[in-house]
Amino acid sequence: MRDPRLERWLQDVLDTPGLTGIADLEAAWAMLAEDALRGAEVVADFEGAIVDVGSGGGSPGIPLAVALPDREITLLEANARKARFLAHAASGFSNVKVLRGRAEEQEPDRFGVAVAKALAPPPVALEWCLPLVRPGGAAVLWVGPAIDIERLSRVAEQLAGGRAAERSGLAVVPKIGPTPPGFPRRVGVARKRPLA
Repeated sequence: MRDPRLERWLQDVLDTPGLTGIADLEAAWAMLAEDALRGAEVVADFEGAIVDVGSGGGSPGIPLAVALPDREITLLEANARKARFLAHAASGFSNVKVLRGRAEEQEPDRFGVAVAKALAPPPVALEWCLPLVRPGGAAVLWVGPAIDIERLSRVAEQLAGGRAAERSGLAVVPKIGPTPPGFPRRVGVARKRPLA
């Protein structure tokens, strides 16, 4: 049975211009809720608070908040309008809070898990996510079938991460040491000059 809070959130996403190109509630359920929920089992393998980096309309963070009610979830969003939407959406979930800002400006080694869906190409998304994770945690990225796991593993190595693994369309990258000096790089650098 569907959680009515997720249905309300999805309807709000559809009713708010600029959050999604999806027009139909069933399609939104499949792409924003069900697709996010397939990450719950992987995320549950790692302890600690969760951060959804570049949360946008709230996926995967809000569905994960329903699936993992005992975990604190921070929706990190730089865009002021989207952050306002998220603050409204988060009010229905006791384990969700919203933080307006960029990943590069956050304190490193703070969260148990960082998640990202449709944020940026995987090497860029990983550079934004993995520094936020403390050793023993992981970054979990929703990726497509053409993911280059070898390249992602090389990027992870520069960020004190372990070897990337692909699990059912998710790239899982463990954090094995503290974030190295120099990371995260300044705002905008990861997208302009991705690590290889």
